[in-house]
Amino acid sequence: MPTIQEELDRRQLLYSLLMPVMNLYVAGLDKGKGLYFLFVKSESKTPGGLPARPVLTSYYKSHHFRARPFDPYNVYTSPTAAILCADAFQSMYSQMLCGLLDRLAVLRVGAVFASGLLRAIRFLQLHWQEFARDIATGTLSSMVTDAAVRDAVAEVLKPDPGLAEFIVSECAAGDWAGVVTRIWPNTKYLDVIVTGAMAQYIPTLEYYSGGLPMTCTMYASSECYFGLNLRPMCKPREVSYTIMPNMAYFEFLPVDPAAAAASGPPPQLVDLADVEVGQEYELVITTYAGLCRYRVGDILHVTGFHNAAPQFRFVRRKNVLLSIESDKTDEAELQRAVERATELLKPWGATVVEYTSQAETRAIPGHYVIYWELLVKEGEGGRWPGKEVLQACCLEMEEAMNTVYRQSRAADGSIGPLEIRVVRGGTFEELMDYAIARGASINQYKAPRCVTFPPIIELLDSRVVEAHFSPATPEWSPRRNY
Repeated sequence: MPTIQEELDRRQLLYSLLMPVMNLYVAGLDKGKGLYFLFVKSESKTPGGLPARPVLTSYYKSHHFRARPFDPYNVYTSPTAAILCADAFQSMYSQMLCGLLDRLAVLRVGAVFASGLLRAIRFLQLHWQEFARDIATGTLSSMVTDAAVRDAVAEVLKPDPGLAEFIVSECAAGDWAGVVTRIWPNTKYLDVIVTGAMAQYIPTLEYYSGGLPMTCTMYASSECYFGLNLRPMCKPREVSYTIMPNMAYFEFLPVDPAAAAASGPPPQLVDLADVEVGQEYELVITTYAGLCRYRVGDILHVTGFHNAAPQFRFVRRKNVLLSIESDKTDEAELQRAVERATELLKPWGATVVEYTSQAETRAIPGHYVIYWELLVKEGEGGRWPGKEVLQACCLEMEEAMNTVYRQSRAADGSIGPLEIRVVRGGTFEELMDYAIARGASINQYKAPRCVTFPPIIELLDSRVVEAHFSPATPEWSPRRNY
């Protein structure tokens, strides 16, 4: 995506609005710090010599971030050198260590996406012993070799045996429920994106945070920054973003499935001021950096207006995820099906930590394969769900699918029983590591909701610990057309 210097200025303006809005809802944020896990990625160059890097890397390396003036509302526990370290392990290690050292000053904990925050918690689970040793001795682990990072951490790392003992007492028992509020007791909220595909992380974040509020403050993409949430403390399902008309020229393509199925002229683009409440639109942007009527691929639902500015709820990405025959299952539908099936796991104290899918077509008929990584809350009496429970989850997901899918399963037999393959713990961490090793940005990485790349499928299949199929066909009749 092309970008220009003025685009960074414009994005900085949007960033500058986030804390004034948050301050309307949460008092005292200027009295402490934010523990944010932020990362950069090594940049490359195009054949023409232009730098090529993720959008957030551009921002963190810019003058706006590196030379930002002191602002009591935007003080981070992470040293800038740690954020700018291109080695993901060293960056994460030093940021988590500094967050532990300054734990009582932390008022908010966050990352760009919910998945990034869960990755940080997983990192703490794996390395708490090293952190305790570093804090007890006042010396940074030799695993961190970046000189700038070592110098920055040395300024705050002093021997503190009491804090080291506290970390051991909190982590050694393996009880991670409410770990965020136990280690950072003054945390008021989590600052993470939990809309769209990120919504499936909400139960896991609630488990680790002890039920802290989750704020979705802004709506942005690599192509353009769009707007902000003027009610950041609302529930995740109620999040609506107010588009900032100075960020780009926004147009909207009406989404009408009935019209799309019929032959006729394509729908006309609608200006920002002319959208209608209750309607869904595909976002189209023309940016200052050079994109012209670019279709972002996001589907938005108009929920209302702030003064004359429309407000939108993010619905889904446009692209279809799964299809065997004439069926088409998109991201939002798959998410609803997983949520519905997850309800059956609650009596067992279990939840879905992460999932992805594939359309398995090597056999006839083809079928949907859903990969689940489960978290069992053993400290709360949880236990691993049995075969019958997971088979029931398969059927529950099928019942949540659209009528075309259910007809294909129940009447036509053109789709086989849905399969859930449970993978061992840490599999999706391995998947993320694989993607990062191939050039993905740790900041912007999101677990794919559908996989087609053979090496990734092989990785997932090699970690499967059990597999279950739907034991029956879902209900379908010509009259049940929803």
